[in-house]
Amino acid sequence: MARQPSPARGRPDVVLVGDDAIRAAQRTLWHTARVAAEPAACVGVAALLAGAYKPAPGERVAVVISGANMTPSQLDD
Repeated sequence: MARQPSPARGRPDVVLVGDDAIRAAQRTLWHTARVAAEPAACVGVAALLAGAYKPAPGERVAVVISGANMTPSQLDD
């Protein structure tokens, strides 16, 4: 995982997560919220769940989840 600090905020603007973390986030979204999202749409959730991005105290975080570029078999355990 690589972080690139933002000169303005001193916080990372970019975090990288691996494929396993993305697939885990995809399954978590399905099993907990019945949201069927394509892998690319799960990257933000993966960064949060894997701890690659840790919000600052009081920071409000929003993750956009979208997409239908997937098959139901991707949700299997």
